[in-house]
Amino acid sequence: MKYSILILTLLMFCITGRSQVASGQEDRAYWISVLSQVADPLLDNMSKGELRKSMPVETVSGAVNPSNARTTHLEALGRLLVGIAPWLELGPDETSEGQLREKYIQLMLKSIEYGFDPESPDYLNFTVTRQPLVDAAFFCQGVLRAPVQVWGRLSPVVRQNVLNALQQIRIIKPVESNWLLFSAMVEAALLELTGECNMYPIEYAVMRFKEWYKGDAWYGDGVNLHMDYYNSFVIHPMLLDVLKVMQKHNKGESDFYKKELRRFSRYAEQQERMISPDGAYPVVGRSIAYRFGAFHVLSQAALDGLLPASVTKAQVRCGLTAVIKRHMAVKGNFDERGWLTLGFAGHQPQIAERYISTGSLYLCSVVFTALGLPATDEFWCTPYAEWTGKKIWNGNKSVKLDKAIKDN
Repeated sequence: MKYSILILTLLMFCITGRSQVASGQEDRAYWISVLSQVADPLLDNMSKGELRKSMPVETVSGAVNPSNARTTHLEALGRLLVGIAPWLELGPDETSEGQLREKYIQLMLKSIEYGFDPESPDYLNFTVTRQPLVDAAFFCQGVLRAPVQVWGRLSPVVRQNVLNALQQIRIIKPVESNWLLFSAMVEAALLELTGECNMYPIEYAVMRFKEWYKGDAWYGDGVNLHMDYYNSFVIHPMLLDVLKVMQKHNKGESDFYKKELRRFSRYAEQQERMISPDGAYPVVGRSIAYRFGAFHVLSQAALDGLLPASVTKAQVRCGLTAVIKRHMAVKGNFDERGWLTLGFAGHQPQIAERYISTGSLYLCSVVFTALGLPATDEFWCTPYAEWTGKKIWNGNKSVKLDKAIKDN
């Protein structure tokens, strides 16, 4: 109860602040309040071993027991973890926020314990259909983002259960698309966690994405370019995180890693320019039901210090806050029990692809990646700043030309 009161207090402080322009700390409080709203039903239930019992499984089909029910729970856990992990990794401290983080760390640890225990009612599916590969990869990416507070605080038994599950996942073969990065991420995590892995899926994925680069920071999703947000949902974040592990373990590709850093930065620059003055952005391509998760790259670029010189941390914070608020201003994003619903702006089941279910939607959490920057960081401490879309439509003369990068 005290944590619920804290969240309400943080949210009300944000809404009723003394000025129309929120401070960075008010923005941070707002981000945390929304992340908590997303995470609470999932973690509150799974930490008791009651996720399967309690979570609805909504799909575009409207079926009472859709086939997605076999994989949706792993989707929910893995996708929430990858977004919340950087914030959890800051760890507990004596502040109200630090105490709140400790609450969520404990809920996540218990949820993982139940999810990976073969005797648990919430034991996750790692073998039926190919979908578990996708969300085991998101889970692995989350573990890599919270090595101390999540992986480091799991018991030896739970760690071994996780490793056993990843051994099962390795059997699943990816298709020739962004899925190659899921196999690569699983192996990269095994390399980081155990010191051993199968390098072939990593090397193959890197080779393919070298071939699939289309220019100006865009990769094809396979041979073809898709005009959607998968460069942000998956391709850039997973490619960069896999390459980071390779560099740490002296597994080569240092030149490609340097190229990817530049491409990642350029893509973040493009994403910042996609945000309109009112926080809207283009609704294009697949999986738009992941909502503000479309800005994964921009948020990660802020966290990793990869923003281009043309983009300040303050304008990223303010632009992303505008995006989050634009979504949250629409009713229907959550059902009466607080679970995410299918839709982009509210409840719109018809916009969901058949592969999307309730658990899939938790990829929206990746917009909060920059919460891994401490409250004392420039990201949160600098005054309000207009983002590019707002500046240019206001007639601001300081906006610079946008230029493509030229590399191969």
